[in-house]
Amino acid sequence: MAAVNDIVLIYIEDTPISFARIESILPDAKKDWYHIKFLMFQIPLQVVTWILKDDYINGSEFHMNNQKMKLEKVEIPEEDLLLNKPESPPDKKNTGDVETETKVPGKIISFSDFKKNEPESG
Repeated sequence: MAAVNDIVLIYIEDTPISFARIESILPDAKKDWYHIKFLMFQIPLQVVTWILKDDYINGSEFHMNNQKMKLEKVEIPEEDLLLNKPESPPDKKNTGDVETETKVPGKIISFSDFKKNEPESG
């Protein structure tokens, strides 16, 4: 089942029309129905709430305003950094006069830690 913070692609009549992020999923009074709040990725940004059956959240087709609709969860492809690592251009040659570079892995900086260490402006 799609979950909060998942990105979905919305189809109308088998045509993809927009991406949206699921902001919240709250149960409805009717069993197996939910209030789904979406942040629509369009200009301007818009927040909408639809009441949908759990099957519809999971990709089954449904109708809204007499139009066939479907939600499809967007799967973000995993990157294999070793396989996708660009190689050095073939025209560069190591002459032996220049020391070869040793690559040091980058450091991840937390924005919250960065803010804590930032001096207060007066």
